[in-house]
Amino acid sequence: MATSQDYRLGDYTFPRGWFMIATADEINTHKPLAVRYFGRDFALYRGQESGRPVLLDAYCPHMKTHLAARNDTSYVIIDGGGTNVEGDSIRCPYHAWRFGPDGQCNDIPYHDGPIPKTACVKSWPVVESLGAIWVWHDPENGEPEWEHPSLPEWDDAGWVNWKFDDLGVLEQHPQEVIDNICDYGHLGPIHGSTVQRYENEFNGHLATQRQAGPHRTLVNADGGSPILHTDTTYHGPGVLISYLTGYYDSVLMINHTPIEDGSIKVWHALLVKSPSGSSPVTTQDEIAARQFQHASLLAFMQDFEVWTNKAPCLNGMFIPSDGPFMKARIWYKQFYNPRERAHEFRDQCDGIYVPRGAVAYSESESA
Repeated sequence: MATSQDYRLGDYTFPRGWFMIATADEINTHKPLAVRYFGRDFALYRGQESGRPVLLDAYCPHMKTHLAARNDTSYVIIDGGGTNVEGDSIRCPYHAWRFGPDGQCNDIPYHDGPIPKTACVKSWPVVESLGAIWVWHDPENGEPEWEHPSLPEWDDAGWVNWKFDDLGVLEQHPQEVIDNICDYGHLGPIHGSTVQRYENEFNGHLATQRQAGPHRTLVNADGGSPILHTDTTYHGPGVLISYLTGYYDSVLMINHTPIEDGSIKVWHALLVKSPSGSSPVTTQDEIAARQFQHASLLAFMQDFEVWTNKAPCLNGMFIPSDGPFMKARIWYKQFYNPRERAHEFRDQCDGIYVPRGAVAYSESESA
């Protein structure tokens, strides 16, 4: 298992950015959820009063009890009706210390004096959007540099909302997944794409791939392949959003979040515009959208299967017609280094790149 240090990414083990940590329906006001990302454990729950998600470091500072691990025998849980979530706070099942959504201890039932300020756990910035829970992770503990993932189509009655495909844990460093954004050379062998136009663009925290051509995995019901146009962007290091046109208009989302230094959790989803043009969508629209999401998942699994079985690409034998791998890797480094240094990496890669032998996407289809 290769690490961030092996890839020589920078000062930090885990990158700065927005990351998915759960689907929205995984958390409720009754039971906290124990999750692990970025090499640390968390307690995730939904406040009973506000309904908002809360993410705290998992271990009570008193005696290091996990706040969200399964516990059915503590009277904190039994007397709480089967939960230790209390209002927007959570109680430790061992000594009943209670922590608010800001992470500060706000009650010690057997203590009459003032509660020490150091009786706290770290509270993380989380938001709920697009059917998912997102955390801003920053080794420097800074404010978010860009907006959390959102899409206007999500609230449009003419679109079928996705249900996330949970693909579990991939035992690879996320660098191996990020490489895919500029991998022009794999589109034909893996996906059966006949790429007619292609380009990459790096701009600040965004890394974009644009391409057009037939695709053998995403096909019409009669087996024919339309000209598929994709406009795909990494919004920071862990959130990929792709607009697809040419068959059903749709929005693809792929998220990966580091668990340990060298492993990630991965999700896939597809938002589909009503195939019938109906608003609100019909039952038949929903069926067609689920079928198209399954086809999209099959296309993604063509990549996933390779990642599952490959060795770490620490020093790739890249050629000019592969795609701008080195530019993408420089772009990625900005998230592993202090934000004051981000411009150093952006200055080296910002721009539009077309692999040798390819036709730029920006050129007209008749060119």
